[in-house]
Amino acid sequence: MFYKYYHIFAEMNALIRNIPNFITLSNLLCGVLSIIFAFNDNLILAAIFIFVGNFLDFFDGFFARLLKVEDKFGLQLDSMADLITSGLAPAIILFHLIKNQSQTQYPDMVPLAFLALIIPVFSAIRLSNFNIDLSQKNSFIGLPTPMLAIFIAAIPLINLQLFPIYSNIIFLCGISIILSFLLVSKINLFSLKVNLKKISIDKLNILRVILLSSSIILFLLFNFAAIPFIVILYIILSLINNI
Repeated sequence: MFYKYYHIFAEMNALIRNIPNFITLSNLLCGVLSIIFAFNDNLILAAIFIFVGNFLDFFDGFFARLLKVEDKFGLQLDSMADLITSGLAPAIILFHLIKNQSQTQYPDMVPLAFLALIIPVFSAIRLSNFNIDLSQKNSFIGLPTPMLAIFIAAIPLINLQLFPIYSNIIFLCGISIILSFLLVSKINLFSLKVNLKKISIDKLNILRVILLSSSIILFLLFNFAAIPFIVILYIILSLINNI
């Protein structure tokens, strides 16, 4: 009888310990679904699944810390999921955005769509560096892949008649290059995670409050068109924090 209850307890404990991994795998599945919808020219659903995946990406780390089950396996699994959901999936969306706009505006420029495919390459480099760099616990060196992902995923959800810049081929090709460069840059960007046990009034937390409040205002005013500007604001505030 004792062995039976011990076995059940061990299974429940193993299940609880793997909750963060289940969330991470759900994130990865969202990335796969996003790619499938993108290849079927349903870029809106593809974008939505990237947002859902990145929402889950936040909570896998949260539950890992809450349950005190952070380990190397979870770290590697998280990076693999991020490579799909925040690296490959947004690249496929951007590929189709450039291709679709080129076909309607400048058919000779369709091959430029392949520029988007440098994003998963640089994402892989960025995530590999993150995994071996132990200093990136409270800050990031280079743009985090989820920031790149939501920047690109927002574009299919934007009213292009009100914001035509997001349909401009030069703009789309430019962000392929610029965002890829930022992934592997040496820019120090602050983490959005707040230690609730050590909340203090300092420059970093003030900048976090500015980012949060500005993000809410911008989103209320411009909806999804605000997200790329929020990412840019995050980079600017991080540069201010580095001064």
